[in-house]
Amino acid sequence: MARPAIDVALLTDRRYTAASAAPGDWYLENILADDRLLADALAARGLSSARVDWADPAVDWDAYRALVFRTTWDYYDRQAEFARWLESVAAKRLVNDVATVRWNRDKHYLGDLARRGVAVVPTRFLERGERCELGAILAAEGWAEGVVKPAVSGGARHTHRFDAASAAATERIVGPLLADEAFLVQPFEPHILDHGEDTLVMVEGRFTHALTKRAKPGDFRVQDDHGGTVHPCTPSPEQVALATAALAALEDTPAYGRVDMVRRADGGWAVMELELIEPELWLRRHPPAAGALAAAIAARLDG
Repeated sequence: MARPAIDVALLTDRRYTAASAAPGDWYLENILADDRLLADALAARGLSSARVDWADPAVDWDAYRALVFRTTWDYYDRQAEFARWLESVAAKRLVNDVATVRWNRDKHYLGDLARRGVAVVPTRFLERGERCELGAILAAEGWAEGVVKPAVSGGARHTHRFDAASAAATERIVGPLLADEAFLVQPFEPHILDHGEDTLVMVEGRFTHALTKRAKPGDFRVQDDHGGTVHPCTPSPEQVALATAALAALEDTPAYGRVDMVRRADGGWAVMELELIEPELWLRRHPPAAGALAAAIAARLDG
């Protein structure tokens, strides 16, 4: 069998396939800057790469030795299509592997982490078809405020903050959506407003760098889609230990990932999410991490 023509496919979605950004398109330029750093780090190891739309039906996946998820940021809006595609390439060398992607795609994984002793933000799940009774959950848990969001999502899709007074109005929004997908409910953590959410980037289970994401004034969503901003962060040893423990709780260590965490009202840190499919890694903020990621990819190609 002939050797594949290209070593690594850097997977993106159809919105970000351009090779250069239009003037003023800072969003795409950030994506391209990170991908250039990773491509250069791979090239330094003798590995070729190309940016590829995961959903392009014309792509011959046999032309690539490995598939690396980078900015497939439309997968949660195309869940059925993505699930079918994932199974179609499951036999390929995926970085991270297919079992990790399947597990991390659905935020029910937070329950797994909690059962394995990892400190996570307390989470209640509303399964598809269940009644949406947010006020009752607040009362039962003793939470002053809550946040509800889909179990499969990104970019703060269908994410709502509510309290006892607004629970009924939020139920009217979320209730119809429960016919088609599961949701989760968590306490609203006030430190999101005064500190933000810290995100620790990990390669081969080891910490490389961190950033703090902050919401714009008047909002609680830290994503840049909603006006959030990113700031330097020097995490505490406690935070690094939590991120390390979270990934150590997995059956297999992912090649790369991100551990998003928040300080709770009692002062401790808790995992908000693990981003193991297509995390923003901010390599442009810490270029040595690109070399570490390239080394992890190369190790999997050699393994």
